[in-house]
Amino acid sequence: MGVDPESRFEELYGASYRPLLGYALRRCPDPDDAADVVAETYLIAWRRLAEVPRGDEARLWLFGVARKVLANQRRGERRHERRTEALRAQLAASPLVAESPDLSQMGQVFKSLPEDDRELLALVAWERLSPGEIAKVLGVSANVVRVRLYRARRRFARRLNEAGIAHSHAVAFEGSTL
Repeated sequence: MGVDPESRFEELYGASYRPLLGYALRRCPDPDDAADVVAETYLIAWRRLAEVPRGDEARLWLFGVARKVLANQRRGERRHERRTEALRAQLAASPLVAESPDLSQMGQVFKSLPEDDRELLALVAWERLSPGEIAKVLGVSANVVRVRLYRARRRFARRLNEAGIAHSHAVAFEGSTL
């Protein structure tokens, strides 16, 4: 009679965890990344437990899987970096990012608002969401959104006034030119 899969996996884990973690730690600059590699490796081992060899060959098999997980992780990081660079270049050329003294000043006022206010105002101005749609995004009622949005707009208007920014520029914000 064979060993049940859970017992086999526990035995495999117990015999190989420390060497596998050491393998990942020596190859990852961040311990969290190493932990992710180990977790992914054991997930694959669990899914393919019937293919995992017995004895010391199991440890070598796990190293091979971890090596592939690391390679996938690195490819993903490189893809992410390329996409981020492309997005930065695209944003730098965007008219939404173009510097204008008035918009820059208004942007500073906007950034000074509490994060919740910025999120609400951005969902209205940039994403063009209605209070009902925002309510679904935030997981609250439309009435709660209306009250919070009213208060956020008042705080924004007050800070714009304190900064000496004319009302016409605040209207430009609602038109999403910030």
